[in-house]
Amino acid sequence: MSNPGVKAGLVGAAVAVLLSLLRIVPCIGCIASILGLALYVGAGVLAAYWLTPPRTTGDGAGAGAIAGLITALAGGIVSIVVGAVQFTLMGGPAAVMRDIPPESLRQLEQAGIDPNLFVSLGGIIGIEATCCLAGLVIAAVLGAIGGMIMASAKSN
Repeated sequence: MSNPGVKAGLVGAAVAVLLSLLRIVPCIGCIASILGLALYVGAGVLAAYWLTPPRTTGDGAGAGAIAGLITALAGGIVSIVVGAVQFTLMGGPAAVMRDIPPESLRQLEQAGIDPNLFVSLGGIIGIEATCCLAGLVIAAVLGAIGGMIMASAKSN
């Protein structure tokens, strides 16, 4: 494989999958989320490191953005699956509806929002997918920053 961005992204993807699985464990989930942000930068740094010298900041940013996107996509897909499985194992919509205060349910209904939207499997997957899309943008930016920094620090 000759594309450093893809190669670094695949390495980052393997780590992102592990971090996504670690998010299941209470308390470790918060740490895994923070490490995920650092992972995007690290994937960008690795992509720029693997660029053929002389490295430019633009090439580093491009390779880093690709690495960040691939990393976030893999982690996001696993997070969507994990979220759906957790929702089902928790008891599904009925269990979630029991935990929502009645006042909140009334406020949602008064605002014209169906509360079932938030407690259905499709709603959970939709929310996870929206987070995944936002994560892709964040990962591309952080990967590009990591790639730019590495390329400027080690241009040859």
